[in-house]
Order: sequence, then structure tokens, then C-alpha cells
Amino acid sequence: MRRRIAVVGAGPAGLTFARVLYRHGHPVTVLERDPSPGARPPGGTLDLHKGLGQLALSKAGLLAEFQALSRPEGQAMRILDTDGTVLRDWRPGPDDRANPEIDRGQLRDLLLGPLDVRWGRGVTEVVPGTPGGTLVRFADGRKETFDLVVGADGAWSRVRPAVSPATPHYTGVTAIETSLDDVDTRHPDLARLVGDGSVAVYGVNRSLVAQRNSGGHVKVYVQTRAPLDWHTNLDPADVEAVRSTLLALFDGWTAPVLDLLRHGTAFIPRPLHVLPVSHTWDHVPGVTLLGDAAHLMPPLGAGANLAMLEGAELAESVAASGDLDEVVRAFEEQMWERAGRWAKITTAGLERLVSQDPTQALALFDEVQPS
Repeated sequence: MRRRIAVVGAGPAGLTFARVLYRHGHPVTVLERDPSPGARPPGGTLDLHKGLGQLALSKAGLLAEFQALSRPEGQAMRILDTDGTVLRDWRPGPDDRANPEIDRGQLRDLLLGPLDVRWGRGVTEVVPGTPGGTLVRFADGRKETFDLVVGADGAWSRVRPAVSPATPHYTGVTAIETSLDDVDTRHPDLARLVGDGSVAVYGVNRSLVAQRNSGGHVKVYVQTRAPLDWHTNLDPADVEAVRSTLLALFDGWTAPVLDLLRHGTAFIPRPLHVLPVSHTWDHVPGVTLLGDAAHLMPPLGAGANLAMLEGAELAESVAASGDLDEVVRAFEEQMWERAGRWAKITTAGLERLVSQDPTQALALFDEVQPS
């Protein structure tokens, strides 16, 4: 019997789920509120882990294409003291492919491939257990029913309320993102500072990380412990006012690091929210969640990897079994166990990376980085 399956959200989780189902010959409807793939910036680079994101791409038949696009050299990491002293300078070996980087836009386009995405289809509500199946209501007033709706629509998921009342809570850390373009030509000194991968500086309750993307683009991330409303007095449209606030926050840090802020082109505040570490729900037939919709955690490199692998695993199980509800129930149990472990790791990691004691960040790097 032809099963009506929809995934809400055309991010890494939703597209991986759809692409693996497509590979197995199963139709799937991808619903995305953005009007087109290029409607908003796709975000920075992702490191895809060999046993997580890369495994998911292998299940989708896309590993070789990923390897051609990815940047193994992007795994490099340099850590500076606030005075500019180099504390760590790690570079991957020539054959190191454990966590190569890829731009989010490149990953999105790779996963999209032949998929038919319904762009501009914002979901407002999901109602399981209706006579026709799981009902999806859209922002334009239309509605449609499916046998399975998979919520892969991120932190503020519109699908999550169908299975769980949980909402994300603030971590106490706010990130502000800026970027530099054509860095090798326009800012060669900063290009050397960042290198092929990332450079990070950790202070008391604050940090600054710059990460190279492809095409001479560098993303810069400030993180600071602050009240949730700390950034509301900062108008992102007033670039110079935000810049001045951040330069004051990092007053006394070495000039080359501050130059990453001085040359930033725009500033976007992002308060970091998470779901409870042990977030689960009573199984609801006809609907489930993936990725941030299911287990939003601090952005320390695990979230997208987990989301992609979950999408691939659920798709394989759906393709191989006739009992849709049994498959989803088993998937959820497996997902909760693994995601719970990672949520604990990333929550503890954020506490150490933005803390009263900056040496905690250095110690964490030494614990997880290959020698």
C-alpha cells in the first residue's frame, strides 16, 4: 500500500530522511516554509563526523560526492590567549577525514538533488488521530492528511506540540554572529590568523571563535553569559552601535582578534536555547520528531550530525517494514537514548567553553582533540 509520508523542514534532518526514502523508491512530501532554497542565508560550515553525518550520507548514497565537496583542512583549530599567545595549534594529518567541514549551503544542495520540495508551505499545526490520518494545517489555510508526519522543523517546531508540551529554555549564553567576505584579499592578516580552519579565544564568561568557510568567507561567533534580554537594547540594523558594544565587551584583548569584530559586516544575535536533556514523549501514532525538534542542544557540533543520522535510520526502517507505527516507536526509543547522551555532553561542554575559568575550554579541547 502506498503510504503518505511528509517531513516538515528542509534542513539537514528532513532532507536526509527524504533522500534516503527516495533512494529506496518511497515517495515523500517535503514541506518547507521558506519560499525558495536561497530565501535566507544557510548558515556557517558543519563538521560531519565519520560515524554520524558521514554515515547518514553513505546511507543516502552521497558519501563520495560529499568527500569531493568537503574541506578536511577545515578541521584545523588554533587557540589563542587573550593577549594573542598561541596556546594550541592543531592541524589534521593529510589523510584525516574524521570530521571534514562543508558549507551548509553545499550540503543542502547535495541533499536536495532530485527531491520535490514544496517551498513556501509553512505548517501551523499538526493534529494526529483524525479520520483521514494525521492532519497538517498550513499558513495559507489549506490542509492535508498523511499516514506519518515527521517534524524536522527545528528549535521552535510547529510539529512538536502534537507529541510534547516541552519548549526550549535559555541556556544563559547569547551568541552574536558576524562575517567577513573575501578575507584572503581584503584582510590577509586575518586570513592567516584564522588559517584553514578555526581560531578561538576564551575569556571569563565569554569567547570569540572565527571559522573559515569556502570562497574566502569567515564566520565569527561571539558568545557571552548574559540575561536573555541582554541583546534587546542592540539594534542589529545599527551595525556600528553593536560593534562598539562588542569591542567594549572584549576590551583589552589582542588587536588582531578585535579586528575580526572591527571588520564584521553585520551582527545577528542568537540566544542559545535547549530542550531538557532527557526530553522524551509518549508515543503518538502518525507523528514523530527528528533533530532539534526532538532534542535541541548547545551548538557544539553534534546536533546536525545526530539529526542526519536519525533521518537516515528512520527512512531505512520505514522502507524495510510494513508496520509504520511499530517502526516509529522503535526509532524513538533508539533516538532518545543516543540523543540523551549527546545532550549531556554538549550541555557540559557549553558550561566549560563559556565559564568563569577560561582554562576549562583549553582542557576540554585537550580531552577531545586527537593528539
